[in-house]
Amino acid sequence: QVQLVESGGGSVQAGGSLRLSCGVFGYTYSSYCVGWFRQVPGKEREGVAVIFSGSDTPYYSDSVKGRFTFSQNNAKTTLYLQTSSLRPEDTAMYYCAADTIHPYPGGACPLIPQPYNTWGQGTQVTVSS
Repeated sequence: QVQLVESGGGSVQAGGSLRLSCGVFGYTYSSYCVGWFRQVPGKEREGVAVIFSGSDTPYYSDSVKGRFTFSQNNAKTTLYLQTSSLRPEDTAMYYCAADTIHPYPGGACPLIPQPYNTWGQGTQVTVSS
C-alpha cells in the first residue's frame, strides 16, 4: 500500500524559504507522475509542481515558477519542494500526490489534481507579511 508523508511546513515571513519533504513508502513510481499541490480553505486544490518519475524536468505552475524547485532523491523515495521568496499568497496546506493508475508514456504530467489517486496528509505553510 502506497503512503505519502509530508513534512517541513511552518510559519515564515514574506521573502523567506522552506523545504518541504515527502516520503514515498510502499511504492516505486517508476513510470508515473508525482507532484506537489496546495489548497486554501474554501478554494480548489491547485497544482504547484509535477514531475514524471523518469524525467529530471519538473513542470511548475506560473505562480511559483522561478521561486520553487521540485526535486527527488536518486532512489525516488523522497520528493522535495524547495520554496523561496515566499509570499503571503503562498499560504496553504501543501500536499504531495502520486498517480499510480495512469501511465504517461509521453511524460507529460498534469498539474490538475483529479488524476492523482494517492495523497499525503498535508503540511501547512503560513507566510506572514
